[in-house]
Amino acid sequence: MPALSNRTDSFTDSVIRRMTRISNEYGAVNLSQGFPDFEPPREILTRLVEVANEDYHQYSVTWGAQNFREALAKKYEHFSGIAIDPDSEIVVTCGSTEAMMAAMMSVTNPGDKVIVFSPFYENYGADAVLCGAEPLYVPLVPPEFGFDPNVLEEAFRQKPKAMILCNPSNPCGKVFTKDELEIIAGLAKKYDVFIITDEVYEHIVYAPNVHSYMAALPGMRERTVQCSSLSKTYSITGWRLGYVIAPPDIIDRVKKVHDFLTVGAAAPLQEAAVAGLDFGDDYYKALQEKYTEKRELFLRGLDDIGLVHTEPQGAYYVLVDISGFGYESDLDFCTRLAQKVGVGAVPGSSFFKEPENRFIRLHFAKRNDTLNEALERLDSIKIKMGK
Repeated sequence: MPALSNRTDSFTDSVIRRMTRISNEYGAVNLSQGFPDFEPPREILTRLVEVANEDYHQYSVTWGAQNFREALAKKYEHFSGIAIDPDSEIVVTCGSTEAMMAAMMSVTNPGDKVIVFSPFYENYGADAVLCGAEPLYVPLVPPEFGFDPNVLEEAFRQKPKAMILCNPSNPCGKVFTKDELEIIAGLAKKYDVFIITDEVYEHIVYAPNVHSYMAALPGMRERTVQCSSLSKTYSITGWRLGYVIAPPDIIDRVKKVHDFLTVGAAAPLQEAAVAGLDFGDDYYKALQEKYTEKRELFLRGLDDIGLVHTEPQGAYYVLVDISGFGYESDLDFCTRLAQKVGVGAVPGSSFFKEPENRFIRLHFAKRNDTLNEALERLDSIKIKMGK
């Protein structure tokens, strides 16, 4: 038999999804894979029921249904201050995962270099490899996860084609300040580099932190490729509705890549999700308040247990320091945590390029009673996980 492709030799299965399977195996409270256990907004679900009996069961326009793109353009302009053309500057994708892949394939060539901050969402390195590109990792330094501008510029000096920027960041909850974004923007312009942003958590930000759009900075709209999705904002992670927003010349290329990757996102779900895109400011204010409450509940519980952890500025993840437990493998720790304590977590090493073994990632996008149940179980962690 001929050999299989060698480009995926270094791949493992997704550690995040693996930990969900392990959580299910042991009946653990799953705080590993970042999806909520509460319902999406009622307006979206009501519209979905209606759509089931309407004529939205065939392909929509390949790059997204017209009314979906128009509603998305209106929402984006409202929050970013940038007016975009729904016909020439948006592609609707099958989740932000495809959005990132389509963006990467549209702007990079095999052999190009791509800057990635570490820690990073596990798909970014794989996206670069699948495109034949070489990732250049720049550390975000715990516990604040700031970056050294000189170290970042050293990476830019290696002539990358693009940089991936997750803001707010998964897994560390970092929200980049406008000053930090201006440093990155200045380097992108100086070295002529695309910035591919992942902004799926743009509406989950904790005061006094504020989300700023890279594309809104002077001179950055033409070189910013924004990827995002509806998954986190409307609690519909299983709907797989993502999008790319970029200038027309880039979107023309993204449309072609997207067409050959997936043809198009689900037409009935696009139609139902328009109801969410049309929400007013009250919805996003309530969303921020909901997650702020969950963040405070969960972090206070971790403090009461005596677990050292990060303070997320955005998104809904917290990194817990397990160095005091004496485990050589954080993956082994997470497996035993699910088995002995009954809580699912993700080993932090799956997010770091550096040899990092002291963190596990937990998320708090759950009902309050689910979080309280997890905290009750974690209360025994020092007894059950000691070595």
